[in-house]
Amino acid sequence: DKQLLAQGKPMQRSMMQQRMQAPAAGSRCVGSRTALVCRAQKGQQQQTSLAQRMGALGAAAVLTLSSLSGTAMASEFDLLAEPKPAATSYYLDDASVLSVSTKGDINKKLKELEDKTGFRLEVVTVRKLEYETDGFAFSEKLLGNWYEKTEADNKGILLVITASKEGALVGGPSFLTAVGDELLDSIVGDQIPIYTEAEKYNQTVESSVERITAKLNGEVVPDGPVRPDNTRRRTYKTKEETDKSKGVTGTVVATLLVIAVVVPMLQYYGYVAKD
Repeated sequence: DKQLLAQGKPMQRSMMQQRMQAPAAGSRCVGSRTALVCRAQKGQQQQTSLAQRMGALGAAAVLTLSSLSGTAMASEFDLLAEPKPAATSYYLDDASVLSVSTKGDINKKLKELEDKTGFRLEVVTVRKLEYETDGFAFSEKLLGNWYEKTEADNKGILLVITASKEGALVGGPSFLTAVGDELLDSIVGDQIPIYTEAEKYNQTVESSVERITAKLNGEVVPDGPVRPDNTRRRTYKTKEETDKSKGVTGTVVATLLVIAVVVPMLQYYGYVAKD
């Protein structure tokens, strides 16, 4: 046993010397085989770096797109996901622009209207629309989500969009017939834009509700506001204008996605060509 231990010690020393004399990984590349290994390691490092850059660019593109439309879209989807309003509530102030007194007056007047005539009007405020930019189309979707087709016959929605200073008035067939085109055009084309441009949102809602309830109750309808120059200005978008704006938005999104994909690939091919 002592002889075996004595013979094993020189062998261990020899192996330790060989390990100490071997070049450290990544320190130097000597010999053809070692040079190939080093090249492979460098190539893997470059590919990893490119993958990281591509991932960073992709994440940046996603964040950019989200910052452009994430907030507005979330607000619109939240509104469309809202359940049918309670029987005693006649407003949905998503833009947070209505005072406590205005909300109380709205509930009182519209409750009396529904009890007397059967017509029900909901007031909705929203800061901005981006996914469905047409106020009439958005209001009709909201009405369809809240009520069945037959149930919506005598229901209506008054929409006020604070950022674009415009609005909409939609409803079922019986509701729109009772309101009439003249009053609808006056409220949407003049009353809402004039008051919202001055940021008088409470007056916008209160005066619009007052005129609509008077019409539905068969009473004399108060006169609406008039611009100083006596000109009528259309603030809501036509279908053609809405389709055009959607096309521009789609082009911007497609361009950002192309940049996020093509640029990293060009960089990758540039590194490969150099090698």
